[in-house]
Amino acid sequence: MAAEPERGPLPFEPKRKRKKAADQPAPARGQKAASRPQSFRNRPDTQIPEVVSRRMLKRMLVFSGIPTSLGVAAFFLSYFLLVRHIAELPNVAVFLTTLGCFGLGVLGLSYGALSASWDEQAPGELLGIQEFRDNFGRLTQAWRDSRKARQSRTDKES
Repeated sequence: MAAEPERGPLPFEPKRKRKKAADQPAPARGQKAASRPQSFRNRPDTQIPEVVSRRMLKRMLVFSGIPTSLGVAAFFLSYFLLVRHIAELPNVAVFLTTLGCFGLGVLGLSYGALSASWDEQAPGELLGIQEFRDNFGRLTQAWRDSRKARQSRTDKES
């Protein structure tokens, strides 16, 4: 297996890790933690670039729109076949077919967002299989880092 090339940060990834607030006391259970300042939401490095956002939206529409449309079409087709007495379909078959198509539509939303290239200059592949692998890897790594940070905070509080 070839060594993976060094990856650069994405445009909306934070430039540095957050510093731990060791000198600030933890808020009491009854108190609400201070919310993030308004300026945090408006910083350009924390926002998804417009190009990437549109790319995600297009993929989500395709990967969720097609299965959802097929689910609706299957439902109306089965209704037409039953009303015209062309075919006798069991209710369970109609239910499972439409449920499967709608389920694929929901999965298509996630796949559409994760299969889009998160790099502004690289449009990515047609199906986005490599981009999905890269982005899912980043997502799982962020989950692990978050879990470790949360675990270390709870260990320090104990």
